[in-house]
Amino acid sequence: MGTQITTTLLLLFILTSPSFSVSISVNGSNNAAVISNPFTPKASLIRYWNRQILNEYPKPSFLLSKASPLTAVKSSIFQKLAEQNSLSSHLQAFCSSANLFCFTDLSPSLEKHTGDSNFAVYTERNFTNYGTSRLGGSDSFKNYSDDVNVAADSFRRYSRASVGHSDMFSNYVADGNVVDSIFNSYAAGTTGGSGEFTNYARSVNAPDLKFSSYDSDSNGRAQSFSSYSDEANAGDQSFVSYGKRGNGVPVGFTSYGKDTNVIGSGFSAYSEGGNGANDSFISYGFAGNVPENTFRSYGEGGNAGSESFTGYRDSANVGDDSFTSYAKNSNSGKANFVNYGNSANIGTDTFNTYGQGSSSQDIGFKIYGHNTTFKDYAKKGITFAKYRNSSNSKTSGISVNKWVEPGKFFRESMLKEGKQMPMPDIKDRMPERSFLPRSIVEKMQFSTARISDLMKIFHASENSTMGKLMGNTLTECERAASEGETKRCVVSVEDMIDFVTSVLGRNVVVESTESVEGSKRTVEIGRVVGLNGGMLTESVSCHQSLFPYMVYYCHSVPKVRVYEAEILDKETKERINGGVAICHLDTSAWSEGHGAFVALGGKPGKIEVCHWIFENDMTWVVAD
Repeated sequence: MGTQITTTLLLLFILTSPSFSVSISVNGSNNAAVISNPFTPKASLIRYWNRQILNEYPKPSFLLSKASPLTAVKSSIFQKLAEQNSLSSHLQAFCSSANLFCFTDLSPSLEKHTGDSNFAVYTERNFTNYGTSRLGGSDSFKNYSDDVNVAADSFRRYSRASVGHSDMFSNYVADGNVVDSIFNSYAAGTTGGSGEFTNYARSVNAPDLKFSSYDSDSNGRAQSFSSYSDEANAGDQSFVSYGKRGNGVPVGFTSYGKDTNVIGSGFSAYSEGGNGANDSFISYGFAGNVPENTFRSYGEGGNAGSESFTGYRDSANVGDDSFTSYAKNSNSGKANFVNYGNSANIGTDTFNTYGQGSSSQDIGFKIYGHNTTFKDYAKKGITFAKYRNSSNSKTSGISVNKWVEPGKFFRESMLKEGKQMPMPDIKDRMPERSFLPRSIVEKMQFSTARISDLMKIFHASENSTMGKLMGNTLTECERAASEGETKRCVVSVEDMIDFVTSVLGRNVVVESTESVEGSKRTVEIGRVVGLNGGMLTESVSCHQSLFPYMVYYCHSVPKVRVYEAEILDKETKERINGGVAICHLDTSAWSEGHGAFVALGGKPGKIEVCHWIFENDMTWVVAD
């Protein structure tokens, strides 16, 4: 009996192993047919696909690869944990086994560094209390967390109470996707030394960078932020109590947030109570799209501070800056706004109780942008020279396209053989993730009503990077559909198949661009084929959403044409890729500020707009 039980358990282990396969000899030949483990989520998905879709077109390998890697045994274990609301206690095992996107729970670094250190090609480290009371020397972080999907780093109380110690962050988290960096109480109580951030967070998608009480109570420590967050997309940076009670702290923000898209920066109680603070913002937010900056109690109660805003938000699109209690109750403060807010499209700047209660201040606005609100503003010591308002601005109403990547949007006339055009970066910038099995994800309930439970599972808080990402995705998924749109967020390929077949029927096929070849360079269009004979085509497009497990936003919109186009090398004319493009003929429901109109000109409903299907995205169409 014992042998039988052991044999049964061994058989169960083999059958539930993802690598299990059986070779069957056909007619005595050496050609063997390999049957994959029928118990895996991928095998189950294939069976479901074959039942629901009535054709034998090849299944896209990129989509099948996103099926859950869990074995039947592990899937059953995590399902039980989900039912018991116990997944949170097994997060690391859950994320690793199911191939999910989770931030690492960082533990303090136990490494000892007594001398100068060069941290090259590091990632996901916790440098809490690192460099405490260091005398002199320097630490260099070069190519730290470079080109990674997810970077979670902590520099709490780094270099605290040091003297003459310098830190250099070069190419920090460049080209990353989701970046969560914490600099709380960094360099607090220091004397001398310097901190340098060069090319920090360049080309990052969804950065969340926190500088809380950074340089507080420091003396003469210089900080420079050069090319900080350039070309980043949709994130936030917060500077809370930065330089608080500092003495003689010069800080320079040069080319901060250049060419960004919807970046928010918050400066709360920055340099509060500081003495001799010297901050310069040069080309801050240059050519950005809708930059939002909040300066709350900046320099309040400071003495002999100097702030310079030169070329701030120059050539930006719209934007919203708020200066509340800026330099309030300060003494001998000096602030210069030169070419501030010279946006191509009108933005909004609000100055509320700016300089109120201060003495001997010198604040000048030279060539200042338009559409600005001043409330309870200190009248003495303020000069306005060449103030530009909406009535006399030569740039009023002009659109800019610097923030829109060339080739991201194009007109239908470009899809002609022999045409040359820039190809945007169509690489999938999302973190690598897999779907969860339906049996697990149904227990977790993907909805804003369960957001607290979901955040608990993934060790997120409302204000954390992960919490914000989860909340944004759930909100977007639950918003009402646009006019003419049919939409659904799907959390499994089976859900995707159900939605697609409900819209298009069961004879459907997936269309997607073959590869990322040609990205970020000029290409030539080869042979072009319009699906459905080039006529209007019913389709369902699916785009990834950012969430711990795989989620796709799928929607069908009216009046589109779908094309398959050869992508050629413009010099050799050799085929390097096969692109799929979708053209929206009805743009009347799009907003005027949509990137397509910024890049191409025109207005909603006046022009058609085309774009490529990016890597790992897709459009479903009725099969020929």
